[in-house]
Amino acid sequence: MTDGLRYRPKAPTRKPAVWTPDLLERVEWRRRAADEPFRGVADSAGVRPGLFPLHSTGVDVTAVRRAAERYLSGLSAAQLAEGRLPMDDVSWRHWANGARYFLRHGVCLEELADPVRDSALAVMRASLSETGFTQVVDLMHLNLTIGELRGEEDLLNEWLYWFTVYGDPGDGAQPWGWQLDGHHVNVNCVFVGDQMVLTPTFLGAEPVHATSGKYAGTHVFRREEAVGQELFDSLTGKQRAQAVIGDVLPPDLFVGAFRDNYELNYQGMPFTELTGHQYALATELLGLYTGRAADAQAQVRAAEVLAHQQDTYFSWIGDGGPDSAFYYRVHSPVILVEFEHQAGVMFDNDVPTRRHIHTVVRTPNGNDYGADLLRQHHERFHRHGPGHGHADRPGRA
Repeated sequence: MTDGLRYRPKAPTRKPAVWTPDLLERVEWRRRAADEPFRGVADSAGVRPGLFPLHSTGVDVTAVRRAAERYLSGLSAAQLAEGRLPMDDVSWRHWANGARYFLRHGVCLEELADPVRDSALAVMRASLSETGFTQVVDLMHLNLTIGELRGEEDLLNEWLYWFTVYGDPGDGAQPWGWQLDGHHVNVNCVFVGDQMVLTPTFLGAEPVHATSGKYAGTHVFRREEAVGQELFDSLTGKQRAQAVIGDVLPPDLFVGAFRDNYELNYQGMPFTELTGHQYALATELLGLYTGRAADAQAQVRAAEVLAHQQDTYFSWIGDGGPDSAFYYRVHSPVILVEFEHQAGVMFDNDVPTRRHIHTVVRTPNGNDYGADLLRQHHERFHRHGPGHGHADRPGRA
């Protein structure tokens, strides 16, 4: 390769022709994890109730509903059968950030005619901010970049992503949502009335910077990396003693794929002990993640998150050197953000570098996939209706 880097062997990114026992076991442990009754990420005290009241935000969601209806109207009967699923389908929880083909579902964007694929992208564009949408598309582009570098464009490209619509966008009376699932890009978006939940969202890239190929110049996660580093650098020695929770980076994010019920305690530096400048950096950092949502929804989400600043913590793993790899976390009762530099998966390096980054955002205490809002919606509107017990509950076993 012209870049002088070594690459790991190919991985099956498409449906294997033969499911070997090893591949089947890899699938089955994921299926078992997704089949566990959903609780949500929580600390050792358990899920804290009452954090996510069902209410109207006043945000107009008409445009995104209409975009979803236009997309669905362009699908064939066979594509509809694959690409539109019930709101309570367990496949919500089958998303996986790895390149391997495990439990993929929905319609692959690669297989759609350009106008229909554009209408799928329009659903995402209507749900996300300009910055959020651009970031998602850039990450899809970088999947082609690694394909170009490895000579595997057939296995790694910008359209090898699966899109699913759940429920009925209709007139907005019923909850609905969408999911984008593929290598390094996993976005779950749920609407309950005009409330939107945009988690779990996993975004990553390897490489993070395209220096050649179709999308040369694309560079992602610069602000997430730089602001996290700046916040850590601003801490005093005493503050770092609180913030640093380890020296050796974990092998991966704590609350990544198939960890919907992970137990994670609060650790690190409380936001309440940050100085004015440090607090400004911390809120800017959070805004990089909440700001992926469409602007009006992002404002609602930011207010929800900042209302819990008394219980918000910043933690760090790594030596803090200017070019070193690191991990950070922002954790409160209503948001959990993780950022980490990774070892190579496509590249053949066993030591974490800034060339490979993973991020994830969760809504802990039971509202990933909008599950707590959906529970309340069900109790309020469907308790005595058909399907009592399961209606509008995503990810049930």
